[in-house]
Amino acid sequence: MHLSYCTNVHPAEDLDGVVAQLRTAAGPIRRAAGLDVLGVGLWLPAPLAARLATEPAARERLRGALDDEGLEVRTLNAFPYEAFHAEVVKLGVYRPDWTDPARLEYTIDAARVLAALLPPGAEGSISTLPLGWREGWDAAADAAAVVALGALCAELRAIRAETGRVIRLAIEPEPGCVLDDVADTVAWLSEHRDRVDLEHVGICLDTCHLAVSFADPRAEVERIAAAGIRIVKVQASAALHVEHPGAPDARRAVAEYREDRYLHQVREDAADGVLRVDDLPEALDGLPATAPWRVHFHVPLHLEPEPPLSSTVDVLRAALGAVRDVQPVAQLHVDVETYTWSVLPGPGVDLVEGIAAELRWAAAELFERAGQPA
Repeated sequence: MHLSYCTNVHPAEDLDGVVAQLRTAAGPIRRAAGLDVLGVGLWLPAPLAARLATEPAARERLRGALDDEGLEVRTLNAFPYEAFHAEVVKLGVYRPDWTDPARLEYTIDAARVLAALLPPGAEGSISTLPLGWREGWDAAADAAAVVALGALCAELRAIRAETGRVIRLAIEPEPGCVLDDVADTVAWLSEHRDRVDLEHVGICLDTCHLAVSFADPRAEVERIAAAGIRIVKVQASAALHVEHPGAPDARRAVAEYREDRYLHQVREDAADGVLRVDDLPEALDGLPATAPWRVHFHVPLHLEPEPPLSSTVDVLRAALGAVRDVQPVAQLHVDVETYTWSVLPGPGVDLVEGIAAELRWAAAELFERAGQPA
């Protein structure tokens, strides 16, 4: 397994900004975490990915900054298209979706960039959105997405033939999307495996999203394996858990996590089925709050929220343990993805030390306990 952290936590939108973030954040994080080499799960906004795909000098500048700081790239996050740190992101993060040619072009650019940056002998992964947001999705949209992903597979095969680099797309189930959870994603990939090449397309298992679904992590990992689908990437993340959301102290505590930038889907584990709403204010106003909630808010792995709230790091541990049991993990990318540092309630934290502490936790809890150094 290979440990990295996702750079979508940083707001850079151009090459100057990305190089600066590597020198002022990622390099210092590596040193503070005590790692000889640190993986970075790069987020490259679409305009920058297009530039890097076509300008060798720009790629060499990026590679030079990575090498100088002791960083390596094995995975890219190509879920947000651009402007991930806009004042309001919300549903915008799901656009363009996989019916739009811009999504295909962006992902091809990302694959070409990754092929040029991979260490010798390494395989690469690119995480992407689960087709799109569910509203307005119909049979025509589904057919268009199949065509687009088929075209991407052809490009990934061509890159492999030309460069020897294996790059796989990792579709990331997310609450509220067309592929809301693991079961949806397995069913969709299984249905379209004649057009979507499962040698080059698999799943990105975001363990915050997995926890929000209230699914059993081992059962879901085994579901993926039974379908002959590869878990290409694990986004190591934790959701916010509210055991008694109807209690006044719990409602006050979880209300502190309301904010205007990102969408925070909420699920309630009711006796007659999981109840679903698309954002935290809607949950506070409309869910019955008689059973536990999980909130799509990526909380730092090493910082347990103050009671009566808690996090779902146990889901992360269980899921990763199950992945080890069902498939080879020599090329598995484990990318710590806590992009919410800037919107966490309470006083701000030093981002370098915060992410370094999170990586030290991940190295100890997810790697060393399994007998594998990070």
